[in-house]
Amino acid sequence: MNNKNSFMLRAIELSIKSVDSNGGPFGCVIVKNKKIIAEGNNQVTSLNDPTAHAEIVAIREACNSINNFNLKGSEMYTSCEPCPMCLSAIYWAHIDKIYFGNTRVDAANIGFDDNHIYKELKKQLSLRAIPMQQINKNEAIKAFEKWELKSDKKEY
Repeated sequence: MNNKNSFMLRAIELSIKSVDSNGGPFGCVIVKNKKIIAEGNNQVTSLNDPTAHAEIVAIREACNSINNFNLKGSEMYTSCEPCPMCLSAIYWAHIDKIYFGNTRVDAANIGFDDNHIYKELKKQLSLRAIPMQQINKNEAIKAFEKWELKSDKKEY
């Protein structure tokens, strides 16, 4: 069995263990230099944290393990196609490649349907289900202006 299969099988194993411990059916590993540097399983209900998806848990652990917020040079193996939140985090973390088992359609078929989010992202702000309104722009922009002038900023 090649490494890709063994890494994916570990993610799947984590997803099954998550179900057995009353978590959601999702597992994930992050690999760098052909070694697992982080693992995660869905912990939404155990932590009462809607962001504690397997991929987010693994990203947090990976960043801690290498002491860097940039995971360039790493790959993710996840038991399911990442949701919009997780996909965004993967891009922010600069992970090079994603391997997944189940699709978002498979997830929707068992009650984990993210289509409403995909649809919302395409809508104008004024037409979204959760209203959004810009306020205090003149005050808020000050942090951006200060950041832009900062000579010792750590870019990401």
